[in-house]
Formats: sequence, C-alpha cells, structure tokens
Amino acid sequence: MDPTRWSNGISRRRVLQSMVLAGAAAMLPRSFAATPPTRRLGVALVGLGGYSRDLLAPALQLTRHCRLAGVVTGSPEKVPVWQETYGIPDANVYSYDDFHRIADNPDIDVVYIVTPNHLHKPQTLIAANAGKHVWCEKPMAMDASEGEAMIQACRDNRVQLAIGYRMQHEPNTRRFIEMARERPFGNIVQLRADAGWFGWRQGADEAWRLDPARGGGAMYDMGVYCVNAARYSTGLEPVAVRAWDETARREIFRDVDETMRFTLEFPDDIVAQCVTSFGRNLNTLHVDCERGWYELSPFQSYDGNVGRASDGTRFTAQLGERPRMQAEQMDQDALAILESRPPRAPGEDGLHDMRVLDAVFASARGGNERVQIAR
Repeated sequence: MDPTRWSNGISRRRVLQSMVLAGAAAMLPRSFAATPPTRRLGVALVGLGGYSRDLLAPALQLTRHCRLAGVVTGSPEKVPVWQETYGIPDANVYSYDDFHRIADNPDIDVVYIVTPNHLHKPQTLIAANAGKHVWCEKPMAMDASEGEAMIQACRDNRVQLAIGYRMQHEPNTRRFIEMARERPFGNIVQLRADAGWFGWRQGADEAWRLDPARGGGAMYDMGVYCVNAARYSTGLEPVAVRAWDETARREIFRDVDETMRFTLEFPDDIVAQCVTSFGRNLNTLHVDCERGWYELSPFQSYDGNVGRASDGTRFTAQLGERPRMQAEQMDQDALAILESRPPRAPGEDGLHDMRVLDAVFASARGGNERVQIAR
C-alpha cells in the first residue's frame, strides 16, 4: 500500500463514479465470468483507512463474487459516512474490541484485514477463531513466527488465508510467473527489483509507517514487493541475503529504514539486486537471461503494469483504471473459497516473504553480513 496514491478525505465523487462503473459491470453478459458463483461472499473490511476507503470499498462494488457486507474499525466517527455510502446495517458494524462477535453473523463470510502490520496477527486469530475466511494485506505479519501462527489458526479453523498480493492477479505479472517456468530467453542470470516512493517531504508526522512497533519502514511497506517479485520471477526460493540500511533523513526515520538495499542469492547462481525506499521513486522489475531480457516498469502500479522485452514484445496494461486490480484480486480470492481450492497467494506465500524480511533485517543489523534464509 502506497499512502501517496490516495487522498486524505473521502471522495464522494470517486465513490459515485465507482457505483456507476458497478452498474455498467452488472450489464456485462454472464459469460464474462468464467465460473458464475452460487452466491456472493459477504466481506467485512477491518480498518477504514485510505486503502479501504479509496480502493477496496469502491472495488467491491465492481466484483461479481463478493460484496461489502460490514466494517470493523477503531474510529467510530468514520462509521456514519460508511453506512450512508454503502448501506451497511448496524448489525454489521464492529469495533476492534467487539470484533470477536462477528462469529455470530452469518452475513459475513470473509474479513479483509487492512490495518497496520502489528495488528495483522491478532486480528487474523480473532477472525479465524470466529470461523471467517481471512484476506490479509501485505506484509502478512511482523515476522515469520507470527506468520506461522496465522497459518496454523486458519488451518485449525478450516478457513482460507490469502495475502493481499494484488500483483499476482494482474495479467502481465501472471505472464512473468509463467515465463519463470517457460524460460523463453534461456536460463535466468540475474534480476533487479526496485520499489519505493518519496514521502515525508515536509518532515515527520504521526504516520504509523515511521513507528517500528507498528511495522514501519520501507522494507515492510515496499520491500515486500521486491521480495515477492524476485520469488515469482524466478520460481525459486532465495537461500541467503546481504542487506544494508542507507537511510539519509535520520531526523525523520529515527528508528526505521528509509532506504534498504539488499542482494538475494537464489539456486542456480541467480542473484537479485533490490532497493526499496521512502526517499526515492522506484518501480522496476528487470530480468536478465542468457539470450535476452524482459521488464515491467512500473511493476506494482494500481492501474496495471507495462513493460517490454528484448525481442520487441510489449506488455500493455489490461485491467483498466483503479480499482479494477483490487476487484480482480478479491473476485479471484472469493472464487477460491467458493470452489474450495487454494488462493493464488496463500498464507504460505506471505510466510516465505516474512522469512526473507527476517533475514534482511538481521543482515542489516550485522553490517551487511551474509545471512541464510530459513526454510
């Protein structure tokens, strides 16, 4: 999630535009959906910040297999506008303190956790123990041990856990995942994945992304894109990492990383050079192979990814303007539940990334020492 990409106020015009788009989507032929659902899953958004407000809630108006059924928030002052805009009944509104009561609500099938990182594990456990499927924003947790607990809780309660890796639902990214298997330009030699945005130009504020206790820092926020991209672009799991913190504005980023640079070692002598930052605008995934190369730039845009390859191939955006990508993500995750099959980005995928993040932080603390990644 990139907080520079949404406004701080509720854009009623944007919501209305999304509603109009939803009406247009409803007029599409039924064959547009590969598998017509038997019903639409009720989704409760947990956390009503910018990503929920400006992207997920409007996207749910465009979905065919799920719907916005409820909200969970620690800010009761936000509730009236949400109820007025989306017609959410009082019975489907929860606070963080009474979130557990969602177990008694058959109108809600899934909870989508869109809160700061430190809340992902406890809220996932509450939802899973309530018998609700869980969609959780990235990064899935604060560390790998939390991720393991989240996966186990969902297994124990026989509910699905999907991580909000929207890129894995985007067509050009899906093509890159296939190319990792097909190797159209021969074996992969190296790759580069850079993700970042230039924030806090006017100095520090109370943003949770500056708080280490809540999972702040560029590596948690944007570095996950680099790690996940390196993994899906190779189809392999990294074995070791070297990392170093390049924070420049220490007066703002006192206890978290502004910029992290890291090198991932993969099997077959493949190396991934990665940079993530809150001090630079970065958005490129480039893969070098024996007989050519291919890249997406941007590779994690809300409006879709575009790119090119050394043989002249062009990758053009296909899903349309935001929030179509989020709608595709939630529809695919809903279908996985309805069809009783694994989601594209299950909890285990998020856990692999958390193990890499743990090693990145350990390497940076150790002054760029080589750290093996847990398996």
